[in-house]
Amino acid sequence: MPEQWDRVDASGPGPFVTRETYRRPDGRLVTWTSRSQRKQHSLLDTGRGSTWWAPGAVGWWIGVLFAVGSTCFALGAAPRYVDAVGVAADGVTFFVGSLFFTTAAALQYLEVANAPRTLPGAAGSERRRFVTWEPHRIDWWAAVVQLAGTLFFNLSTFDEMLQHLSASQSDRLVWTPDALGSVCFLVASGLAWAEACHGFWSWRPRSLPWLITALNLAGSIAFGASAVASYVVPVTDQPRNATLMNLGTFVGAIAFLIGAALLLPERTQGGDAPPAKPEAAVG
Repeated sequence: MPEQWDRVDASGPGPFVTRETYRRPDGRLVTWTSRSQRKQHSLLDTGRGSTWWAPGAVGWWIGVLFAVGSTCFALGAAPRYVDAVGVAADGVTFFVGSLFFTTAAALQYLEVANAPRTLPGAAGSERRRFVTWEPHRIDWWAAVVQLAGTLFFNLSTFDEMLQHLSASQSDRLVWTPDALGSVCFLVASGLAWAEACHGFWSWRPRSLPWLITALNLAGSIAFGASAVASYVVPVTDQPRNATLMNLGTFVGAIAFLIGAALLLPERTQGGDAPPAKPEAAVG
């Protein structure tokens, strides 16, 4: 914290602090939020660039990679796609999409690990980090859990490409990691949404962070419904509900795609709704 600044308020969900208000020596109030500090002041950015083209910014790559992965999942679950390309190509589409998810999630973890520890204008040097242990941060938990979820999806989509699996093998090799990945996505999305809400609930659809995390939470719920519907019934060797399975994946992927696209303007334009009090934005 810069010298002679006073902390006047702090809030967040449960034990986590996601928003703080400071009073500067001139009396003006300054609001800091964990998400904006991370998204708009990443230590990994080598060039801010524009909203839609910034290959030197890690936040830009996170949005683009999540968007590509979401497109692959939406395409793989789209009606008639499997009929047009075949089961093998459809499985490859899902697996490639999961790799994009994992790459984006790994970069997101690095973004969290390298979020500045000081307010803009405060004294102190920052260094790049590759691994951190910060259980006091809600964004750290969200990033770790989501990365684990993408690895489970890597396993499930890879095993899905194996043909002629029995019902028991399919449940063990495909459904189990898929279900675990869906649970991880649901938990991570809930944590990210709580960070954007600065609590367990809020209604701020004009805020880009809130809208992005709400879309991701909705997408995770849809993926969870798809996982439940994809359980293979031993008697028939068929998914419990193939229609719901594909619909849940498609709807969830579209929600993730929109949320990923909105990450790009969030990085350059901020996105929190204007505060009720006159404040100077620092992140």
